[in-house]
Amino acid sequence: MDSPVEIPYKSFVKIDRKSSSSIYMQIANQLINAIQRGYLPFGTKLPGTRSLSSILEVHRNTIVSAYDELLAQGWIESRPNKGTFIIGKEENKILQKDFEQNTLNHYPKSAGFTFKTSNILDNPFEHSTCEYVFNDGAPDIRLTQIDQHSRIYSSTLKRRAHKIGHYNQDGSEFFKKNLSQYLNLSRGLPISKNNVLITRSTEMSIYIVSEILLSEGDTVLVGELSYFSVNMIFQRKGVNIISIPIDDDGINVEEVRKICQKQKIRMLYLTPHHHYPTTVTLSAQRRLELLNLSNTYGFVILEDDYDYDFHYDKSPLLPLASADTGGMVIYIGSFGKSLAPGFRTGFIVAPENLMIEMRKHLGIIDRQGDVVMEHVLGEMIDEGEINRYLKKSIKIYQERRDYFTELLGKYLGDYIRFQIPSGGLAIWIEWTQPINLMQLSRVCVQNNLFIPKTLLYQNKNLTAMRLGFGNLTFIEMENCMKILSECVFEVLKN
Repeated sequence: MDSPVEIPYKSFVKIDRKSSSSIYMQIANQLINAIQRGYLPFGTKLPGTRSLSSILEVHRNTIVSAYDELLAQGWIESRPNKGTFIIGKEENKILQKDFEQNTLNHYPKSAGFTFKTSNILDNPFEHSTCEYVFNDGAPDIRLTQIDQHSRIYSSTLKRRAHKIGHYNQDGSEFFKKNLSQYLNLSRGLPISKNNVLITRSTEMSIYIVSEILLSEGDTVLVGELSYFSVNMIFQRKGVNIISIPIDDDGINVEEVRKICQKQKIRMLYLTPHHHYPTTVTLSAQRRLELLNLSNTYGFVILEDDYDYDFHYDKSPLLPLASADTGGMVIYIGSFGKSLAPGFRTGFIVAPENLMIEMRKHLGIIDRQGDVVMEHVLGEMIDEGEINRYLKKSIKIYQERRDYFTELLGKYLGDYIRFQIPSGGLAIWIEWTQPINLMQLSRVCVQNNLFIPKTLLYQNKNLTAMRLGFGNLTFIEMENCMKILSECVFEVLKN
């Protein structure tokens, strides 16, 4: 076996004297790493403690402690009058590496095995360092009363910990009870806690539903313009996606009927309260027609009510799920969207027999959950805090909507058309003059305004954008619109 002095220990044992980890543990861990990767094969004799301490320029007692750690973990053995040797099986012996060409200070860049790759799930989101950013309708986290939320969370941990109980894949029973009552009162859903599944997000909810209800080759109907993340989930399942036209009253029901008469439909995905991305509301008459079609042709309606809480001018139409008597509608949404990010959660409402299967899947992908946070949200419902907060924030968002639409007319009135939405945190604008939106986005970035590509909709028949206003103050809106209008003039001029 190689002589201890022939092995360049200093090439693969690197000591960081500023690290919080003790030096002897750094040495021990790197020697273990060298053994595992074959740099120190079975039977290799290690240098004496004095020799290695001299090589690594550390105190001898440090090497003694490192060897003791290796001995305790079973990597080496001490043979009387012979020295210290690496323990291992002869058949697992690995040939010595080229120390000059290889080091242990890096993680493999590539997997040593084959695996499936997918461009369907490529991350479509972009980030920028621009001072001003348009999003697709996210709330303003600066409005959240984070101190108050923190006090409720702390109180739950200190004074109500005994009420939380143990976590199971069903989630917090206290939260589900209060959430079901909240949805009953606010959205007309005659449900109990047994009809509710708590998830992390809308995307997780749709993923679980897709795993249970969709198979490769199924046909799913979506709006001609629809939420890209949901489409990605459907595409991953290998389903056939058919786009249905959208007009000012929502999805075209007659087109749905025609397709049902020709082929089997498994699911219809809808955002009826404010269609994503156009923000139009599905009319009451079309809601009833879709429920009738669902019962007649046996397709599932997946109703995504992503921003039901944000309505301004009048009471919103109740969800389709509130009028579902045939068990054909699965209702998903988010709770606490206007709260601080860590206080938000998703949910699914469905018949109890479907809930049994959903809980199985949730138990696999989110076994631990966050029972403390769920209990906090339950407390906020039980004490009426969530209603008080929504009442305050909705007033602010309505003022922002009104001011933002005023600015759109002032700065871009000659180039766009739009309708003022009855709710939500975004405006859908359509351009009346030809303009390259990707070019416009690039010019805006150069002027400190970021418009993500996911907000741009352009084809031979449509040039449109979805611009969120909820995250912007009046001053920020004014600055954004000034930059946007100047960039529009520059792009059109060129």
